Amino acid sequence: MEWRDHGILLSVRRHGESAAIIDVFTENHGRHAGVVRGGAGRRMAPILQPGAQLDLSWRARLEDHIGSYHAEPLRSRAAAALSGRVALAGLNAVTALLAFCLPEREPHPELYRRSEQLLDLLENETLWPLAYLRWEMALLEEMGFGLDLSACAVTGKQTNLAFVSPKTGRAVSREGAGDWASRLLPLPPVMRGQGAAEDSEIVEALRTTGYFLQAHLAPAMGDKPLPEARGRLADLLSRRL
Repeated sequence: MEWRDHGILLSVRRHGESAAIIDVFTENHGRHAGVVRGGAGRRMAPILQPGAQLDLSWRARLEDHIGSYHAEPLRSRAAAALSGRVALAGLNAVTALLAFCLPEREPHPELYRRSEQLLDLLENETLWPLAYLRWEMALLEEMGFGLDLSACAVTGKQTNLAFVSPKTGRAVSREGAGDWASRLLPLPPVMRGQGAAEDSEIVEALRTTGYFLQAHLAPAMGDKPLPEARGRLADLLSRRL
């Protein structure tokens, strides 16, 4: 069994004296682990950093074996990740969430494309928060927990949408919310691609998406706790206000 693909490195752990097992989100083969001979050595260790873009060749005797990787660097994101606190926290959040929720060996080419584009914006602190929010909403969609923000779940109208139902993920208007408004989640305009996308709105939107990650996605993963890296990024962005 053998294939070649591009991938985003999610995590690395040492294997034996000099090898490493890497977990990679590949474009056409999904999240896929493999052994890199010499991966913990002087030449490969600086290359095998989370977030790195790799050209990968995978080989195994049988398809269900872990197999071995030959990895060549396409793009390192180490310098970008160290360009600021938001960049480092962002890279850690993205790689941790992908490792948390992606099933093994199941292709998600559209999410891969979005993830690659997002990580390429790491050094741009102006664009990064909005790009991350859109990516997180796309992640929920890809995992089957997408939000329907097109119209009010109660009235069917597309105007004055202000809330999200924590149960259904559907938008609710101010009129439709009525006395239930205090039990609903906020729907800032930025979540619908409207307005100036102020940082305060993005932080508020991340509280809403964070609820669905915690209350809907995490239980589907066997009640594993949501990666702490996601919470650290949200806290860091809120402290910048």
